[in-house]
Amino acid sequence: MATEQGTESETGRDEQPERDVGPFTRWVQNSIDDPQRAYRAMFYVLTIFFLLTTLFPFYWLLVLALTPESALSNIGLLPNGFNPGAFVTVFERVPFHIYMFNSFVIALASTVMVLILGSLAGYVFGRLRFPGRGPLMLLLLAISFFPPVGFILPLFRLFTGNIEVLGVSSPMLYNTPLAIMLPAGAIYMPLSIFILTTFYSQIPDGLEDAARIEGTTRLGALFRVIIPLSAPGVATAGVLSFIYVYNEFFFSFLMTNGEASNWSPIVWGILGYQTQYTASYNLMAAASIVGVLPVAILVVVAQEKIVSGLTSGALKE
Repeated sequence: MATEQGTESETGRDEQPERDVGPFTRWVQNSIDDPQRAYRAMFYVLTIFFLLTTLFPFYWLLVLALTPESALSNIGLLPNGFNPGAFVTVFERVPFHIYMFNSFVIALASTVMVLILGSLAGYVFGRLRFPGRGPLMLLLLAISFFPPVGFILPLFRLFTGNIEVLGVSSPMLYNTPLAIMLPAGAIYMPLSIFILTTFYSQIPDGLEDAARIEGTTRLGALFRVIIPLSAPGVATAGVLSFIYVYNEFFFSFLMTNGEASNWSPIVWGILGYQTQYTASYNLMAAASIVGVLPVAILVVVAQEKIVSGLTSGALKE
């Protein structure tokens, strides 16, 4: 009898801590028994955090754009009114479509320049062996981390014709697309070279040797064999370069005077809705949404192209 009472008391002592533990402790114990539970919880937390930090700014822009200008002082998490006409007004008050066209042309031309020069450099770093290749690559990557403000004074003097070498003055590039394309493309070039070098170095040497046996040059092998087989890497470098130049603010603001006819990019168009004393925040938000749509569409299309490129490359015989 005493033995049974002792057993019951011991059992009660064992069960008592289980009843007293909190929900977090039980979740930890269950996660230890089933690790997939912890993985799912971490995935949900990170996904929610990512969606909030990335999508909420766009939601806030939409709230500002749909709220009438007279009701912006009492705005909350929901639009204080409904004014979709702001998306039409942005094109009536300033020639915003011209600013978008300027940004699109500048970004597209910069992307072509970066891909051509980056492919040549990526071929050298990825396919050729020469002394100092590693330190030179590190030097290129280090240059990409320099702040753009460190280049503005010499570049501004260079692009406004204030530098003279051997009696020849530098060209006047202020208010031209080259004033934005050259510095923005040069800053992003090292990262594109690194991406392309990684992809080009993975192409088997036998494929290039076969093209060389057929009579093509190294340059022909690059454009006929290596670049087509490295389509995912080329697409990645091109899309990132386009997005960077399209969204570039520093050189776009300082190398143009803000007139749409002088190739001023989209940043000047958004700033056109504010004056010295007033600012139409609803129109600025609507213009920002309209301006980001081409980039959003490009990212969606490029993701499909990259995935299809990887799949087709894996299935080639």
